[in-house]
Amino acid sequence: MKESYALKSNIRDKGKKWLRAIEKLGKRRDDFEIEPSKSALMVIDMQEYFLSADSHAFIPSSKAIVPNIERLLKAYRKIGHPVIFTRHALKNDDEPGIMGRWWADVIREGDSFSKITSVLRPLKSEVVLRKTRYSAFQGTDLEKLLRERGIESLVITGLMTHLCCESTAREAFMKDFEVYFIVDATVSQYEELHLSSLKTLSDGFAIPLTTDELLRKLGGENVE
Repeated sequence: MKESYALKSNIRDKGKKWLRAIEKLGKRRDDFEIEPSKSALMVIDMQEYFLSADSHAFIPSSKAIVPNIERLLKAYRKIGHPVIFTRHALKNDDEPGIMGRWWADVIREGDSFSKITSVLRPLKSEVVLRKTRYSAFQGTDLEKLLRERGIESLVITGLMTHLCCESTAREAFMKDFEVYFIVDATVSQYEELHLSSLKTLSDGFAIPLTTDELLRKLGGENVE
């Protein structure tokens, strides 16, 4: 596989390139139009475990998407629509299950690296869901929270594209939520995995958008 990718200086250009690469697969793109008042922004696992250079699980490309997630957070907070963060962390008595065997590694709740990066610090009013599996729906109250708020569509950002982001997007679709997947605000360790996931999602589960496209749909063209 190739080295880590998506430097901060070219993430927007990368996003446009990825959209072109999946254009033929995103066949439902023109058939769905996000309704901002019924949407929620999801920020998945933007934790120091992946973003800190001191962590053994550091993903260099993760820093490239932080500015775009910041822009989306600013927009959603400005218009007062829900923002939901997830944080992958197991309590000491939680069984890691097959994921623990697969990765031979566990993120524990008390580990300082399990914290969401301070750059994207959640507001006190925003939901932070602790999860122990790829999908943010597994073992959490996510679906209940969304139904109670009348949410019909999810905007997916965070990491990693092909694991937690894709798993959450797929399950959301299966639960009849519209899914909007932000191609330049999600990341995997390798571009090959990121693009492969975007292709699969665009064919059957999610509408791919760039950060700029979503901001225009939210009426926030001037949000920087």
